[in-house]
Amino acid sequence: MSDTQAKRDGWPLYEVFVRGKRGLNHVHVGSLHAADDRMALTHARDLYTRRNEGVSLWVVRSEHIAASTRDEKDPFFDPSADKVYRHPTFYDIPDDVPHI
Repeated sequence: MSDTQAKRDGWPLYEVFVRGKRGLNHVHVGSLHAADDRMALTHARDLYTRRNEGVSLWVVRSEHIAASTRDEKDPFFDPSADKVYRHPTFYDIPDDVPHI
């Protein structure tokens, strides 16, 4: 194993999110290992925006992401079903209102 490989094995894993030129939100595009946040941003820029398709990058250490699991899908999201006022079913949305 090379010295570089040995150092890289200890680097944390980052998740990379890119917002495209026409996009309204960031989309997960992949993962990479980096020694720190700045290196993660630099590598993410080089790997995932080579053709100038991104206008914004987020990198987040994988260990800092909390997520629900598939097994808890139903019980976790059930409380939203009894809040009908959160769903736009009681009014008409005009055709000229974008992004709703």
